[in-house]
Amino acid sequence: MPKSIKTLLQIGYWLLYLLLLLTLIFLQTSFFQKKPDFPGWLRIMTGFAIVPGMIGFYGFYLFLFPRYLKTKKFFQLLVSAVLVSMGAAIVGMAVLAILINTKFLTNDRYAVFIIGGMLTFIAFVNGTIGLIIRGFISWFDDFKIREELHSRNNEMELALIKSRIDPHFLFNTINNIDILIEKESSKASSYLNKLSDIMRFMLYETKTDRIPLTKELDYIEKYIALQKIRTSNAEAIRYAVEGLPANRMIAPMLFIPFIENAFKHTAIKTKNSVCIHLSVLAAEIVFVCENRLEEPVNPDIQHGGLGKPLIEKRLELLYPGKHQLTTTADNQTYKVILTIYA
Repeated sequence: MPKSIKTLLQIGYWLLYLLLLLTLIFLQTSFFQKKPDFPGWLRIMTGFAIVPGMIGFYGFYLFLFPRYLKTKKFFQLLVSAVLVSMGAAIVGMAVLAILINTKFLTNDRYAVFIIGGMLTFIAFVNGTIGLIIRGFISWFDDFKIREELHSRNNEMELALIKSRIDPHFLFNTINNIDILIEKESSKASSYLNKLSDIMRFMLYETKTDRIPLTKELDYIEKYIALQKIRTSNAEAIRYAVEGLPANRMIAPMLFIPFIENAFKHTAIKTKNSVCIHLSVLAAEIVFVCENRLEEPVNPDIQHGGLGKPLIEKRLELLYPGKHQLTTTADNQTYKVILTIYA
């Protein structure tokens, strides 16, 4: 939601709140007092309703919502709400003592208790309304994100299908397996099973928003194994995973566009033609993919069938503020570093 709309919501609420207080002051001074004392009642309402109301509203709005309600810590929310409301009441009573020049804070403990309870209630009510407004803003923002994800769903699916089912890769793999059938039938069967697993993964495992990282890595390993058929150099491809990927979740097909792009633009003949490294750390996942270029390539054009703007947009939607993507290229190498923060 735009900041201007958020500001207008708050201004609108406070205008209605002040209108209610002014109405009460007007009724009090007009019907219950022979000599209306509008300035006096305004000072009373400042300490009695405005100060505790604003402290309660913004204490709940700025502090309690993101810290407790957003994280569903309801017990801590309730305790903190009471404490914030009581603190707002104490400040309100101090303002009352200053503005109306009274000694009720020390002379009448019973009055202090009653007034303190009323101010606590006022602060709590305003705070609850602050939570409701902040909750509506949060819901609206989440709704817009889901709507944007949904609106781009067809575009993303078509682009991902083009990326996943690369005819060049598919036909070459089938031809290579066909050649192996007569020479090494057991190896051909193994590769055929890997290809079947890859197709199954692309068709069924990528329908959810998140999948286990282990499944994504299994797909990558099988994809690399099929690419190795293209070369007789055992050192042409380097692939390594560091850390513990178990129990980690990730968006499907997050790394494969970069890997496909690497194999697309290299001949896989020399040592370290394609180097892929994944580090699974406690607070982040770091993916690095580097390949030797067969010919200079513009890194902004495409990544394995997905345009760079589309990949960046997908990352922004899936990991807003929780990722970093950098690409570098020269006449010899092309390198991608993608960091996903947990």
